[in-house]
Amino acid sequence: MGKIIWSPVALEDIKSIHDYIAKDSVDRAALFIERLIESTDRLTEFPHSGRVIPEIDKNECREIIFGIYRIMYDVVPDAVRIASVVHSARDWKPE
Repeated sequence: MGKIIWSPVALEDIKSIHDYIAKDSVDRAALFIERLIESTDRLTEFPHSGRVIPEIDKNECREIIFGIYRIMYDVVPDAVRIASVVHSARDWKPE
């Protein structure tokens, strides 16, 4: 397939997640974010392995679940673009 591209929104999302977890433990926050990012590695080979985002229902708009977070991404030519990382309890609606 290709590479993974992180959108500015997704990067801000993981920074916010890190900062929240770091209130309890900086080490745990760093490890959690490292694992979250690693969970997207498979998308370089299997971009359609995530499920279609139910709220969008378009084949190219997909998500994988990591813990309590939805990692939402778009399948684009030669890449996967991570659009956002959203807590699963959040009432998310497409823009």
